[in-house]
Amino acid sequence: MNKMIAICGLDCEKCDAYKATVANDDELRKQVAKLWSQYNNCEILPEHINCEGCRTCGKKTVFCDRMCEIRKCAIRKGHETCGQCDQMDSCPIVGVSFENDPSTKENLLSLQ
Repeated sequence: MNKMIAICGLDCEKCDAYKATVANDDELRKQVAKLWSQYNNCEILPEHINCEGCRTCGKKTVFCDRMCEIRKCAIRKGHETCGQCDQMDSCPIVGVSFENDPSTKENLLSLQ
């Protein structure tokens, strides 16, 4: 199973938080922190933007590690990804991800 496909189906290698971490790019960290703060209605600081993928053993952003409701749900249910959940198609939690980026659902289906 491709560990760079996140629990929600995002491709971690295309994520700006992942890119900022790999490149050690502080300017990109600032941009991501600002955008994610707006999206999530909470303060996310540039120093929080360090992530090596949500399903890897490495670093994770504060949001992905502690705040992501999708990740919390999958872990609680014992699923490696939402693609393993029989409620995926009707789930309002991961459904937001599918609406924002339809490729997330395709990524999850490709792992099955």
